This record gives sequence, structure tokens and C-alpha cells, in this order.
Amino acid sequence: MIDLPLVSIAIPVYNEEGNIAVLYSRLHTLASDMVDECHFEFVFTDNSSTDNTWTMLRNLAAKDSRIRALRFSKNFGFQRSILANYLHTRGDAVMQIDADLQDPPELLREFLALWRKGYHVVYGIRRARPEGRLIHSFRKIGYWMIDRISEHPIPRNAGDFRLVDRKVIDALANQRSAEPYLRGLIAGLGFRQIGITYDRSARTAGVSKFNVGQLIRLGLTGVFNHSLVPLRLATVAGTVILSLSALGTVYYLILKLLFPDFPRGIASLHILILFGIGFQSLLLGILGEYLLRIYRILRREPIAIIQDAINLEPEDIKL
Repeated sequence: MIDLPLVSIAIPVYNEEGNIAVLYSRLHTLASDMVDECHFEFVFTDNSSTDNTWTMLRNLAAKDSRIRALRFSKNFGFQRSILANYLHTRGDAVMQIDADLQDPPELLREFLALWRKGYHVVYGIRRARPEGRLIHSFRKIGYWMIDRISEHPIPRNAGDFRLVDRKVIDALANQRSAEPYLRGLIAGLGFRQIGITYDRSARTAGVSKFNVGQLIRLGLTGVFNHSLVPLRLATVAGTVILSLSALGTVYYLILKLLFPDFPRGIASLHILILFGIGFQSLLLGILGEYLLRIYRILRREPIAIIQDAINLEPEDIKL
């Protein structure tokens, strides 16, 4: 008898009552079609939804024991929700998808085929996505910048739609990050990775909870978590400014010696002072971002706080 692998489908949710029924229907159909290939479990993490999402999950879990769910005491953010989900899966492989079904769960077959060939991470590369040109360009430039300055290559045009091996989950469990950026964390682990190109669909219901502000915050998290460039930039820029100041001092001394009546430049003096204050504030802000992350790691904040759980025993809670 063939021992089939267990595949965990990890789904972070927040106010997705309009998508839960359709999502479960497609997952149930997928599991039925692949019954001879693998076993399934569906693991949900609810980021303290304010609609009927948790009630719907509880009702579905009463009918389907494959459903396991965790509800947080407050909204801990999308990346923490994914990481908490990963840590509570039991599968040999784990595929993460969004509840809005913009990423097709049916790609699991292709993901698994590559996983069986020895790849530990299989991620989706978005060929097309239904969004405005401005936000698309902003996102593309942001991903390019993060990849360029990161200590390790981060896949471009790839989100959190991926399948990872159990070894990757175990490695993530040993990482300490108060504000994780999972694309960077997983890319930095060094496991064998490969991408699959696909077209992203429009949302089946509701609106995106990920606005421009959150996108910028996620991008900054990626930069400060996985790059030392800002710190080195502060050192280089400080050296350049100091050198220019020294040259400027010599220049004005020479002018003063050659032209004793050379007028004092009050406007230029004010500009230089304001520039210096602003530049130092920028450097202090960069240092503060790194110090904040160190402080939060030392404080050992939990990834999330569990308020309620479905089909999980108390000893299974790992946060």
C-alpha cells in the first residue's frame, strides 16, 4: 500500500465571509480529484475578523474534520498570520493561498510535481494581475529595489502563493523575527527553489485589505530585515558630507584670505544647517529602525496570541 503524503493548505483570512463558501468548495473539489495522490488538511488563521468569517469556519469544521483553524486576539498582520499558520500545519508539504482565490489552488498538481522532483520551495510568478497601472508599477519598482539591495536574491513578481517542504517549515520555526518578511526569510534559507508562471485572477468577492500604506510598510520591512545597505549608506553618506564640509571650509578660508571684505552668506549658512539637521535625522531614523527590530526580538514578542481554536488540542498550540 502506497503511503500518500499529507498536504496542508494554509489560508490566512480577515473578513472573508464572501469568499469562504466558494473557497471551501474549490478546495473540497481539489481534494476529491487528488484523493489518490495525497491526503489533505485545511488550516485557517483568522486575524480577528469582525464579520462572520469565524462562524463560517466553525460551521464548516463541524462537517469536515480536515479543517483546523486558529483565531487571534487581535489583528497581528498578514505576514505573522502566514507564519503562525505554517507552524500549525502537519503536512509533508504546505501550500499557502489567499482566501480571495486570486491564486488558483488547482496549481497544486504542478507544485507537487516539482516538489517530488526535489524542490523544497515552489512559488507562483505572476504573469498578469488585475490591478491599476499605477499600483502595478509601484509594486514592480518596489520588488526590484528590495531584490537589488537584499543580501540574497528574492524572487520578483512573486507573492506568498507557494508550496514549501516540511524542512522549510522546521527551519522557519527556528527563526526569530518580530516582524517577519517571509519572502526574504524563505529565500535566505537556501533551499532548492523554482517558480511557476501563472495569471492572477480578480477577487471573487469583497475588496483587498492590502492598501498602499501596508504595501509600503511591507517593503520597508523587507529592506530593513534583509539588507545592510541602509546602514552602509549612512556610513558612506556621512563620510561624503564630512569630506564636502572640509573642502567647503578650505574654500571659504581661501576666499577670506584673498578677499577680506567677502560678505557672510546668511542664506547659505541656514541652508547648510537645515540640511545637516535633516540628514542627521534621516540617519538616526535608519538606525532607529534596526534598533527597534533588535529590541522587539529581545523582548520575545509572540508571533500571535490565540484566542480560540478549532480541531486543535491545547498542546498543539505552538505560539
